[in-house]
Amino acid sequence: MNWFESFVLGLVQGLTEFLPISSSAHLRLTAAFAGWQDPGAAFTAITQIGTEAAVIIYFRKDIGRIISMWARSLFNRALRHDHDAQMGWLVIVGSIPIGVLGITLKDAIEGPFRDLRLIATTLIVMGVVLGIADRLAARDEKGGRHRAAKQRKTLTDLGVKDGLLYGVCQAMALIPGVSRSGATISGGLFMGYTRESAARYSFLLAIPAVLASGAYELKDAGQGHVAWGPTIFATLIAFVVGYAVIAWFMRFISNKSFMPFVIYRILLGIALFALVMAGVLAPNAGETAG
Repeated sequence: MNWFESFVLGLVQGLTEFLPISSSAHLRLTAAFAGWQDPGAAFTAITQIGTEAAVIIYFRKDIGRIISMWARSLFNRALRHDHDAQMGWLVIVGSIPIGVLGITLKDAIEGPFRDLRLIATTLIVMGVVLGIADRLAARDEKGGRHRAAKQRKTLTDLGVKDGLLYGVCQAMALIPGVSRSGATISGGLFMGYTRESAARYSFLLAIPAVLASGAYELKDAGQGHVAWGPTIFATLIAFVVGYAVIAWFMRFISNKSFMPFVIYRILLGIALFALVMAGVLAPNAGETAG
């Protein structure tokens, strides 16, 4: 991988990590369309450290408060009912599914899951799922002629059951094309949470999983065609771009629908299927490219 490729892939990672369109799929597709070698799961995991650093800085006040209260509650039973202390435990509980499945399915994640036909399928299917979840949320928020608007849940309503369900949704993102934010936000909307609450918890929940995955994959950095220098450069680019995207996305979802992302996912999935079926792209495009 040269410096230009790492710049482009870092830019793609930063632009797509927090949007419900799947950063891992876009990294894979960018390399395939450009005729570059697939950067691989290790490169993806490490560059995600950059975007998670953006999350930590953007939500630094929330994270600092949660960690502080959670740590204090370990020694002070009276604090264990505090919302921030409970959020610390809920993030830990929600991280269990992706940790278990990430280790169990490691070989599949690095191999069969990167097939372009599977990516096209997950883009379309999860696009439909996100669209349905978004419509349900909109119906609750606006009500109707014969139906009053329904109050949706916020993070103060989050419990162990919902936290674990969020975690299961996040684990689905181990398959490229699903999207970590797309899966967890969809799950949150189906469980009755507001768009802002679903997105906020999605971003907080991703921090332990992404940092652990990136740290685990550090051992493979610098091997093969992806050298340390370009990997670090791509991670820095992802951090800068990712921070800007978080700020925009949190404003966007406060009063906008997810339907533009739904349409984009479905159209991209259909186009990808067409290209593979027409022979323009091989299902494993990029895996052996130089």
